[in-house]
Formats: sequence, C-alpha cells, structure tokens
Amino acid sequence: MLAQGGGGTHQNRSERDSFAGMYSERLARLWAVENGLCFGRLDLTGEKPLYIGRLGLSDDDQARLLIDWRAPVAQPFYRATPATPMGVTRRRHLQTRGRRVIGVDDDLLDLARLTEADRATLNGEAALLAALGEKRTGRMRDIVATIQAEQDRVIRSDLNGILVVQGGPGTGKTVVALHRAAYLLYTHRERLARRGVLIVGPNLTFLRYIEQVLPSLGETDVLLSTVAELYPGVTATARESAEAAAVKGASHMADVVARAVRDRQRVPRHPIDIDLGAYTLRLDQHTCDAARNRASRSRRPHNQARAVFVRHILNALARQAAKALGRGMLDEEDLADLREDLRTEPAVKTALNRLWPYLTPQQLLIGLFGSRERMAYAGLTAAEQDALFRQAPRGGGYWTEADVPLLDEAAELLGDIDAGVLRAAALQAEEELAAARRAEEAERDFELTYAREVLELTGMSDIMDAERFAARHRGDEVHLTTAERAAADRTWAYGHIIVDEAQELSAMAWRMLMRHSPNRSMTIVGDIAQTGSMAGAASWRQVLDSYAGGRWREETLTVNYRTPVELMAVAADVLELVGPNLKAPESVRETGVRPWARRVEGTAELGPIVTGEIVEGGRLVVIVPETRAAELGQAVTSSVPGAVAGPGADALEAPVAVLTVSDAKGLEFDGVIVVEPGEILAESPRGASDLYVALTRATSRLGVVHTGELPSVLARCDSTLAP
Repeated sequence: MLAQGGGGTHQNRSERDSFAGMYSERLARLWAVENGLCFGRLDLTGEKPLYIGRLGLSDDDQARLLIDWRAPVAQPFYRATPATPMGVTRRRHLQTRGRRVIGVDDDLLDLARLTEADRATLNGEAALLAALGEKRTGRMRDIVATIQAEQDRVIRSDLNGILVVQGGPGTGKTVVALHRAAYLLYTHRERLARRGVLIVGPNLTFLRYIEQVLPSLGETDVLLSTVAELYPGVTATARESAEAAAVKGASHMADVVARAVRDRQRVPRHPIDIDLGAYTLRLDQHTCDAARNRASRSRRPHNQARAVFVRHILNALARQAAKALGRGMLDEEDLADLREDLRTEPAVKTALNRLWPYLTPQQLLIGLFGSRERMAYAGLTAAEQDALFRQAPRGGGYWTEADVPLLDEAAELLGDIDAGVLRAAALQAEEELAAARRAEEAERDFELTYAREVLELTGMSDIMDAERFAARHRGDEVHLTTAERAAADRTWAYGHIIVDEAQELSAMAWRMLMRHSPNRSMTIVGDIAQTGSMAGAASWRQVLDSYAGGRWREETLTVNYRTPVELMAVAADVLELVGPNLKAPESVRETGVRPWARRVEGTAELGPIVTGEIVEGGRLVVIVPETRAAELGQAVTSSVPGAVAGPGADALEAPVAVLTVSDAKGLEFDGVIVVEPGEILAESPRGASDLYVALTRATSRLGVVHTGELPSVLARCDSTLAP
C-alpha cells in the first residue's frame, strides 16, 4: 500500500496510510509470535476446550480458534488449582517446534470429572519444572506457558498507581514485569498506544538479554532504555568512581544545579563600560540587579527569562544613548528603534552574553565540574568537589550514567534556546526572519484550516489530529512509532513506566523518571537486599513517599524458580550480612549438586578450572571484583577458547563470560564461578549485597575460587568437590 506513493486526494492518502499502518502492525505481531503460537488448552466442565496462545485468532465466521493469554477467560490457565479448579478439569501444556507439537504435559485439577477417554490421553512431566531444567541460551525467554498464580496476580494488577514488585533472586521479577507490560498493552491499548510504555533496565547487556520477550508476546512498540540513554543526544558511556556517582545521585544535587544556573545570571561588582565609538555606555550593579530580579519574577526557565533581562538592560542603555546623542525624551517607538540598534552592536552582545548567557545543559555541567569556584558557589563541599572535578571534554567519553539525571534537571531549569534567535544569529537579521515566519504561519494556518475541514467531512476528526494530518500532506512528517517519537523527546510523558532493578536508582534518577510519569502509573521491580549502588534505595518507602504520598502498593514474590536449594543455602548465609531480618525466597527444586570452593596460588590456575566447568550447550559466567576485572578477564580469555570479558552482546552469546557484579545483575547462567569473594565483600560499603547477587545468578552449578582465606560466610561451599 505504501509503495503506491503519495497520489490521490487527501482522503485517499489518509485512508491508505491508516490501513497500511494497521496491517503493518498486525503483520509484525503475527510474525513475532509464530514460534509457540499455541501453548495450552483448558478442558472445562461441560464446555468445549479452549486453546490458549500468544495472540487471539478467529476463523472467517468469527469463531474463536485461539484465546489471547491476557484475556480474562484465560485466567484459569494460570490460577486454577486442585483446591480451586475454577471449572477446569485438565490444564494441558503444549510444546511446539515450528508448527509441530513435540510435547504434551497435563495438570489434573478435577480427577473425578475426567472421562475414560481423557484418562487415556494423560501425558508428561510438569511444564514448569521442565522449563526450569532447560539450558540457558543467552536470551530471556517468555514464561507465558508457565506463569504461576502469584505471578499472574502481579501481571493483571490494575494499571493505575504505582505497583512495587519486591522479590528475591530467581523469583521471576523481570519476566513478570515484561508480561505485565504485554498485559497492560492488551487490556488498555487505546489508552497506552498514544503515550507508550517505557521499560528501564540497569545496563545495555540486560536490555539485550530481555529484548526478545515482548516481541514474542506480540508487542513490538515498547521503548527499552537504561538511565544512561534517557537524555536524547547524549551517549553516557564513561565510567566513574562509586563515590562520584553517589554524590551526583544525592537529592541535594537538585539544589546544586539550581544554584549553578543562578551563578550564570551575573550581577557585576564593578560597572561595565561599553565602548560604541562615538560614545560609551555604562551598566552599573543597580541596573543589572533590577534586570535580574525582573527576569527571575517572570518564573520562566533561564533561556526564556533572558528575553526579559535583555529587554530591561536595552531599555536602560537606550535611555543613556539618547542622552549621549542629545535627543532628549523619546517616545515608545523611538525607544524601540534605538533599542534594536543597540541589540546588534557587538560590544552590547558581548556584555549581555557575559551577564546572562544562553546555556545548554551540557555547557552548564561542563562549566560546573571544571571549576572549583563554581562548585563551591553551588554548595558542594570540598570532598564533593574532589570527587566531581574534571577537565572539559576533549573528544568523546565525557558523560557518565550519573550525569544524565543532572542534564535532565538542568534542562528543566534552563529551557530551550529560542530557535528563532539561533536562526537569526546564523542566517539573517531579525526583521527578515520575522517576515518569513509570518508568511510561514499564514501558510500553515491555511493548511490547518483545510485539514480540519477534510477531517470533519470524512468523519475522522475524532481519530486523527489536524496538525498531524496537515504535516503529513506537506510532506514533512516522518512516520515514527510511538517508541521512536518518545525516545527523541526529553519531555515525553509515558502512559506507563516499568523500572527493573529499581533499587539501584539514585534520588536524582527518580526525579527524572517521575517527570516522565505525571500520572504516576508505574511498575517498580526490585529487591532491596540486592542494592549495590551507594546512591541506591534503602527502602521503597524512602523512594516513593515523597512522590506518591503513601499512595502506592506492594506485592511480594516469594518463590525462587532459578536457584536450586543447595546454592540458595550458601546465598542465605550471605543475606544475613546484608540484614539479619531479611528472608531468602524459597527454592522450588533440588539438583543434588553442592557448591564447591577452591583455593589457588594465582590467576594462572583459573583457566583450567573455568574450562572444566563449561556447560555443554549452556552458559557459564565468571564473576570478578570490579577493581580486578581487566586482569582476571585477560587471564580467562587468554586460556579459555571462546571466552569473552566485559559486558555487551558477546557476553550473552559466548559459552564463557567474565563480568563484574554490576554487569551480571539481572542475568542468569547455567553455571557461576565467583572469583575472590573476599575482595567483592571489601571493595564496597555494600559488598555483602554484591556477593549475594553474584551467588544467585546460577541455575545449576556454583563454584568459588580464592587466593586468600575463604570468607567464613561461605563455609557451606565444599572444598572436597572442587575441580
């Protein structure tokens, strides 16, 4: 349809684009869900069986062939139990490869109601345990066929308000949050389609790990992002110390940024002389102070308030110039002419830019972090200045993740620089620009009026916005998805936001996210016990009460589906160091494989140990201290074929990856080797939380390698089992 081009009437083109968009979206969903399209069947008492799938399908007569897993009628597939069968006699799980059924698993919920024919066709091992025993692939898989009752309750929770999902490692927080996104888009599509859904993850490796889940559920228009990517035009890839990140993340940095802006609105201590050749004008402290106060009272952002400041200064200078020229009293028209003459004088421009410059957020922060004097004025202590001081960028790699919320805060206070001012300065005089703008506005007014008339005549005024319709037929509209438009707009307000590993976010990061969610419709997923960042959360109440005033609710996931009992026993001992009142989630399975520990003399012994632990067809991760990541990564990659070091897509695909705790957060692997646990404990004030995270990444095997004494908290690791 799009290949037909832009011919025809406005109505023809509008209909074509609407149908093309609808069918393209439908095709994208169908292609995305073809693998495992139908995964279950419900046998109901006295009714025809219902087949459950990733999308709903009907035949030509509108008879239901497949029920969307998110539909209310599909709830018994996830919530029915023998105690509460909900009218279900048997729940059947179907495993498919392509379009062939390769496995069938049955859950019996009402044995008394089964017919002899039903009894003869019973099959299989429990679907959940079968899924848990599969090898990891480097990509998170959906759990649409094995959602458990407590997970289903979270997924289908109401859209409105802030929902906190607290859960220990392996409880499925992340995948539940992703299925919740799919459920909300299905249930509230009309409400969310316009504003979109944002999913925030801890790092790019994590986003790559989860990126296939939502498309497999038929949802392709959701924005996945890290905090580091939430400021358009900035790529925050630089690393910094934990101390610097903690300072930047503290709530008082909002006041620091505000004072840094105020610092650039200068009042000179001594008069400024402006030499215009024929005469000299003078700006004194009183005039500048009055102009600044008037601009501040306008309550506009810095860049917009500059116009108020400049007008007041130019009025004062124009009166001085009139006296210097012997022109006496001026009427308003003469004053305006003289003011505009002064505006174009280079010496006047220089003075105005010195007193109240146009600023971008990047310029503000670079100037702040590069000057101890400015940091002191902004209220930073000497220790904080030491942590944040850095030279202006020379090339790329200047911005860190902790800078992004500060850039966003600065953007709120500065506002946009008037595009008209920029164009006038670069291209033409202000009078010429104003004339061109008036002509353009007249043209657009005509187009907009015509667009409204067309939409009213065709009955589409409730479906399409006239501005967008007019832009489309001017040929200057780029057809972007909701996610693409949201990613390019710093001020975008999302219909719903999901935050994973939310305990790691700083106070400043929360300020930024809350600006993106004025309706406070959010799902916050995390585990306070796993907080590793020095700027992270100590409690959900601490984070949310200032924004939601107690109007938020919490659900807890209590069952660990990932980590076997043997491994979780070791992690539970470490959890007591994090907090004596914290309780580890209950594991659902045992493997009979106990964790091991081995003491070595040096890094040369690490390669053979790692090689011996490689999982055939699965994934192994070596988790190392942050301070020795480069050294230990080199030791493994130089001696283990196919091993990679550091985060990224390669770490997900490789049979062996070497990662730090922060890089491994949110991921899972068949086997885990933790190197130098004592150093992980010691290198951060929250080292116990980091070690707890490291020990809970494995689905089957766990080993510990150390050169010094094994920390006593790992006494359950058996040295006699070491490879």
